[in-house]
Amino acid sequence: MDENTCCPEFDPAPWDDKLFEWSDKQFIKDKVRTLFFMSLNFGSVMKRLDARVTAAGGTFAGGLCLSDHTSRWNMDVYLAVDREIPGAENTTLSGKFLTRVYEGPFQDTGKWCADFSAKAGEQGLEVKKWFMWYTTCPKCAKKYGKNYTVIVGQVE
Repeated sequence: MDENTCCPEFDPAPWDDKLFEWSDKQFIKDKVRTLFFMSLNFGSVMKRLDARVTAAGGTFAGGLCLSDHTSRWNMDVYLAVDREIPGAENTTLSGKFLTRVYEGPFQDTGKWCADFSAKAGEQGLEVKKWFMWYTTCPKCAKKYGKNYTVIVGQVE
């Protein structure tokens, strides 16, 4: 990365049409204010989480940051970490998670979700909880020429 990018370039291959089984996968959780699902303070929340992880000598596990849109006004973010982080809300996720990578503008999210639900159904799976992974910030997506989003659905 150079000074004009803050996000690593995303490789979709390890995440496209995959099924993962997580057992107590470690995350730290925080809240982002949203207005009709558009984040208002995502950057400042990520800086706060980064400071806590860095102070604890931890690292982000694979750059994985899941977003759970709980309402039009709130989004919970789950940042994968390699250890317990003091001063943060530490949590874990367990179960089977289906992933599929999409590329394009965020206004296509409805189409992506319909496609994801259909693909899960073709495999005999039902999505119990939905997460979105916005793999890069808008500035880095523009620089890389790709705006990848990964849908991560808990299916068991």
